[in-house]
Amino acid sequence: MAANEVDVYANEEKRTLELGGHVGFDSLPDQLVSKSVAQGFCFNILCVGETGIGKSTLMNTLFNTTFENEEASHYEQEVKLRSQTYELQESNVNLKLTIVHTVGFGDQINKEESFKPITDYIDEQFENFLEEELKIKRSLWNYHDSRIHVCLYFIAPNGHSLKSLDLVTMKKLDSKVNIIPVIAKADSISRTDLDKLKIKIMSELVSNGVQIYQFPTEDEAIAEINSSMNTLLPFAVVGSTEDIKVGNKMVKARLYPWGSVQVENESHCDFVKLREMLLRVNMEDLREQTHAHHYELYRRCKLEEMGFKDKGPDSQPFSLQETYETKRKEFFIELQHKEESMRQMFVNKVKETEAELKEKEKELHERFEQLKRMHQEEKKNLEEKRRELEEEMNAFNRRKVAAETLMGQALQGCSQQPFKKDKDKKKLFMFFFCHIFSFFFSPLS
Repeated sequence: MAANEVDVYANEEKRTLELGGHVGFDSLPDQLVSKSVAQGFCFNILCVGETGIGKSTLMNTLFNTTFENEEASHYEQEVKLRSQTYELQESNVNLKLTIVHTVGFGDQINKEESFKPITDYIDEQFENFLEEELKIKRSLWNYHDSRIHVCLYFIAPNGHSLKSLDLVTMKKLDSKVNIIPVIAKADSISRTDLDKLKIKIMSELVSNGVQIYQFPTEDEAIAEINSSMNTLLPFAVVGSTEDIKVGNKMVKARLYPWGSVQVENESHCDFVKLREMLLRVNMEDLREQTHAHHYELYRRCKLEEMGFKDKGPDSQPFSLQETYETKRKEFFIELQHKEESMRQMFVNKVKETEAELKEKEKELHERFEQLKRMHQEEKKNLEEKRRELEEEMNAFNRRKVAAETLMGQALQGCSQQPFKKDKDKKKLFMFFFCHIFSFFFSPLS
């Protein structure tokens, strides 16, 4: 068939025909419902908020059950994500629910990277689904889809606006997940302050370009209620699993000395509106938006990064094999460049190390020569001093011998010639003593 004939058929208007009787394809919606119910559904919720803000309590209240969850402390060194999956059944519909909590969010002194574990987790779920999609033998019908369908961002009621951490985190998440902001523990502030806080939060989100999830208004059946709910964002919620008797009936509420706050009373909080919008009206749209918008954006960027395109350079149909071969060659060329660069770097490092070792060796040799010269000079000085000492000792010994000889002669002369008086003896003794003293202590020659 020629190309112009294809264009003619493509541009031909569709004709509407009336059936002459019952055919049967009007049962398609019933078939889809039966198949979907038999297969079951999955829904994944990400709860982002500070520790102790009431994330777990709100989840228990939303699904009217008690989920197992460890109590987190305020002393976590980093933000961690804790994922738990549950099988829920209501009537004949099975739901695989996954709740992901951010443990330690906002507890660190340095909060610059607090959002990174959250974005990494969302990207990891997209990556897992993409890998399953690209498998040769894939089984998406029974694959556990762990992609996050909605992010409930819990905002603290204390304060007059959003924190910098809230703005930065929501800005990083808005292109990856459907964000629904909620004001937690809304019973801790007055109604007037709550209305002002809502207006301030939405103003800051708009001025900072944060895109939050807007309930769809295309479907006429839910357009009116979704339009009205879009004006109530962010929802002010209160969670409680305690049943308290109010009047003649038991309701879920929080009891205070001044009264009670009923969770399902729309004049007290927006819990009913949140549950209606999240679970009863827009759950399927949240799942569809995750797949058709957020995951599709991630998939497109990932494939473009890998080098895949819809059309070639000459606008011809895209060839997967050619792209694969091209990327393979580019990879090997890049690998060779990296290998050569690493080899050259290694050679340069070896040369630098050799030069440093030679320089160190030269310094050590110079130091050794210097110490050697110092040792020789000290040795020479010691030899000089030893020689002088030996000469002094010899001279001293000679004088000692002479003195002893002189003393002997004097004593011999005294013994042969008797002294007439003691006075003469003393004079003679002093004469010999002075002579010997001067002999010993005069400078040695």
